[in-house]
Amino acid sequence: MPLATASARLAADAPNYLVSLEAGRHALAGDEGPHEGGQDRGPAPFEFVLAGLAACTSATLRMYMQRKGWPDGTIDVTTTLHVDHDGNQYVRRAVVVDAPLDAAQRTRLAEICEKTPVTLFIKRGTRIDTTMMER
Repeated sequence: MPLATASARLAADAPNYLVSLEAGRHALAGDEGPHEGGQDRGPAPFEFVLAGLAACTSATLRMYMQRKGWPDGTIDVTTTLHVDHDGNQYVRRAVVVDAPLDAAQRTRLAEICEKTPVTLFIKRGTRIDTTMMER
């Protein structure tokens, strides 16, 4: 049984790379930016990955803080994709928790960031099994 499901359809008459997406029960659109030949009508694929990481990080921190009974506050997570001088890609994640927490609590939240489900999924790499099918 799948843990999560997403699908994409790029219609024959769609403008270049405008993709209709379904993520669970949610309808979304994806596209490439103009520099890649798209029309920027939705996030690009890497932006979806980064958004998933940011969403997972913020939700996990909120769950942890609630479980511990810590003060609530706004959680802002920004994720950006970079490439170093050797061509290796990496993600930078900046987390701001606007809550009255002490240094030990903030250190613990930084540790929790490294253990979120999507963080671990990305860090360990995941096997992808592809099947080509005909209609």
